[in-house]
Amino acid sequence: MMVSILLVEDDKEIARIVQDHLNRQGMEVTWSSTGQEGWEDFQYDSYDLVLVDLMLPEMDGFQLCKNIRLRSDVPILIISAKQEDDSKIKGLDLGADDYVTKPFSLVELTARVQSHLRRYQRYKGVERTPETQSFTHGLRIDLERRAVFVEEKETPLTSKEFALLRLFVTHPRRTFSKGELYEHVWGEVDVAGNNTINVHIKSLRKKLGEQLKDPMWIETVWGTGYRFIGEAIS
Repeated sequence: MMVSILLVEDDKEIARIVQDHLNRQGMEVTWSSTGQEGWEDFQYDSYDLVLVDLMLPEMDGFQLCKNIRLRSDVPILIISAKQEDDSKIKGLDLGADDYVTKPFSLVELTARVQSHLRRYQRYKGVERTPETQSFTHGLRIDLERRAVFVEEKETPLTSKEFALLRLFVTHPRRTFSKGELYEHVWGEVDVAGNNTINVHIKSLRKKLGEQLKDPMWIETVWGTGYRFIGEAIS
């Protein structure tokens, strides 16, 4: 099966050179010219590796790396003209696997891409996220079918409600701010006064039959955001 790579780069000439070179190595490359476009492309299709520039319009590479890592373990390689150590450290802290500084050698880039692809293929062969996850108090989630059950009764959710719940259960005990939830699920930067997250969390809790004062799964971290506290059942 052909390897599929997402390249997010706003410099058309660099993007063309990298895309043509990787195509010649037998890899299929999708090019996105902005961070927002890259995030939309990533959500729409499946990729084996992502190449991300840092200085991108609409959504910078740091935010894009953060969004991708919350959803997937796919290898992320940053390609950037920024040579400062703090930029490299920040990118790696947000979940990137490697950092290549411009200008770079195509031979070096190919070697790093192939190295991370080999590691990822081995990783996928060993660790797989269960398609169905069960938690105490009767909550069961089928990630593949996008179905949610409470006490074996299916509970219909909207696409945004399911995306929120999926994010919570795949990152248990992690506290998400309202801004992080909005940016990840809606793919846009949150703005002051936006009440969207509150409305959707309230609706999600109601459908799950959960009480605010006695949460079984989604806990409010006052002044910060929300986190998932459900205990997994093996």
